[in-house]
Amino acid sequence: MLDNVPILSLITFAPLVGALIVLLLPSQRSQWLRMTAIAFTVIPLVLTLWLFAAYQPSIGGAVYTEHATWLSIPLNKELLQGATSSLLSFDYHLAVDGISMPLLLLTSIVSTMAALASVHIRKRWKMFYVLFLLLLTGIYGVFLSRDLILFFIFFEVTLIPMFFLIGIWGYYGREKAATRFLIYNGIGSAAMLLSFLLLIATLGFSAVDSQAGSHILFSGNYDVLLANLSDPQAMANLTVDQVGSKADFMLNDNMRWGAFILLLIAFGIKVPIFPFHTWMLRVHTEAPPSIVMIHSGILLKMGVYGLIRFGAFLFPEQLQSWSTVIAILGVINILYGAILACVQKEFKLVLAYSSISHMGIVLLGIASLEEVGLQGAIYQSVSHGLISALLFLIVGSLYERTNTTQLDELGGLAKAVPFMSGILLVGGLASLGLPGLSGFVGEFLSFLGLFGSMKWITAIGALGILFAAIYVLRSILGITYGSMPASFANMKDARFIEALPMIALAALIVLLGVYPSILTDLMQNGFNGLLEQLHTRMGG
Repeated sequence: MLDNVPILSLITFAPLVGALIVLLLPSQRSQWLRMTAIAFTVIPLVLTLWLFAAYQPSIGGAVYTEHATWLSIPLNKELLQGATSSLLSFDYHLAVDGISMPLLLLTSIVSTMAALASVHIRKRWKMFYVLFLLLLTGIYGVFLSRDLILFFIFFEVTLIPMFFLIGIWGYYGREKAATRFLIYNGIGSAAMLLSFLLLIATLGFSAVDSQAGSHILFSGNYDVLLANLSDPQAMANLTVDQVGSKADFMLNDNMRWGAFILLLIAFGIKVPIFPFHTWMLRVHTEAPPSIVMIHSGILLKMGVYGLIRFGAFLFPEQLQSWSTVIAILGVINILYGAILACVQKEFKLVLAYSSISHMGIVLLGIASLEEVGLQGAIYQSVSHGLISALLFLIVGSLYERTNTTQLDELGGLAKAVPFMSGILLVGGLASLGLPGLSGFVGEFLSFLGLFGSMKWITAIGALGILFAAIYVLRSILGITYGSMPASFANMKDARFIEALPMIALAALIVLLGVYPSILTDLMQNGFNGLLEQLHTRMGG
């Protein structure tokens, strides 16, 4: 049904088209600007749901792909014997499979809810929505790219809009938060680029025959890299005679470790892995609520996706060697974030440290190198994305009414805003992992995947669940019950444009909690081919 429709490109660039249209609208027409921005987040949502409905997970692999040569540069120096020419080729290559599909759904849902939540923005509406839509184009591109250079470009596209969205529309410390965000993520991008260039120069080549002769192609094509890493003695499509020693072009052990560690730093900053977490705390507390919904709900998952897509499946031996280290870092994330969340007096900081803790659970799933654990990592990422988006949406609505998120200045809000208090309780219970809600499934699968190989580390990490109950109940019950300040007596409950995304996110959290097969069926065959290759390379 979708064979002749470039649906992946439409999903990726629909927000960019929306940004261009917003630029043409009058700056004073805030309603026009808002509705246009919302419409161009709904379009990718509809297309993604259409793709989800037509998706056939039983096929496995990249079910839908779009591929074209983007840029070809001839190389003067012959790099292999027997080749009549050498080319450096960059591809426009998009694809979706069982790993990226759940994150694509998460992006389309949370971005639409964040667009609705942007009702609280009070200044420079045109520029806000242009940057907001440009940010979404970068995010969609990251989850769909199958060329390393294209992935890097889309990854970089997300940085500049976020810098300005934090620095212009954030709270009191917005400039410092934006600067720290850019510095940390810039360092991560530099590490990623170095690793990608190393991979392209040593592994991203294949040979093809044409009427003009035999050509050696160097590219960042992910599938070529994966094939060359998996079978060094039988290069992908290598048909040129007398090519010399193929081993000369392969990464040696030291170079592999270097590329792997660079990727671990790059995506570890994005997750974030302790101790690369301090920038994230500032963003969560200083950025406007709709942008924190995007950041906590989606952008952190770009790090998880990168660790799985590039770390686990391009460097399984290195990841296996460091699996205990990754698991220990995950436990540190879990306990560090949970313990500090228990003592915070600012609700946004409670949620920020909670995010660090929940990302630690994702690291445990990745460290397991088992299908159950990897599925748990993706499931936990989607679940946390929905939960954190919901909680920060409520935080923004409460701040709009009370001008504070200090726990000791809030209380008794269940009397004044019963609807928002009820939705807040649903989000909190999901965050602490209550069975029947999405948080439980992601945590269970991640811990289960690691338990077979690292029982003690899993047991220690599970202590984070106990701390989660403490900081969630302490915060939410303190906000909703107790004595209410007199100034809050006439507070209005959620408006329709606020209630709609709250209901939608809460409903999805419940749906994924009671019917997890919606996501696990997507991931089942998406991992199959990759895991088979993974275990073969590890001698499993």
